Amino acid sequence: MQELAQTALATVAASNISANERSDRFRRLFVSAFDIPELGKFTLVRHWKTATPVQQTTFLKEFEDTQVLTWALRFKNYKGERVDTRGVTREGQATWLVDSLIIRPPSSPVSVQWRVHRATDGSLRVVDIISVGVSMAQTFRADYASVLQSNGGNIDGLLSKISAKNEQLAAAP
Repeated sequence: MQELAQTALATVAASNISANERSDRFRRLFVSAFDIPELGKFTLVRHWKTATPVQQTTFLKEFEDTQVLTWALRFKNYKGERVDTRGVTREGQATWLVDSLIIRPPSSPVSVQWRVHRATDGSLRVVDIISVGVSMAQTFRADYASVLQSNGGNIDGLLSKISAKNEQLAAAP
């Protein structure tokens, strides 16, 4: 996890790269480090099972785009941060929680935990990030459930909203 975070901070947060290059770099890192299908299934919960295969594929692509565009914008403002891994706790047969601190001088360190599991292909992949006690995966689940609820559970309505959000994020300076 420390290597992943350091790579992100060193390559994606570089100040001398274009927004497109930052997004491309983060996409490669995100796809290689996160279990996007597992995170997508967790996020949509019961709606995943009722979605068509095309809707599932579209959701995963739009979900990936949202994460890439959002985090690439955030990394643009990072300067001098580093990650210190503090320890690893086994949570199950194929899941671990990695404790770390993000050191951000002159601010106070931020506690971050990375939930990692063994994916179906055997690789270790991130399925959640918990920062200051807030779970990224649970936040995604709540946010997307709210959009689904406001659209009467309509997956196509959700996909339309995510696509519109991604267009806005892509147009951001």
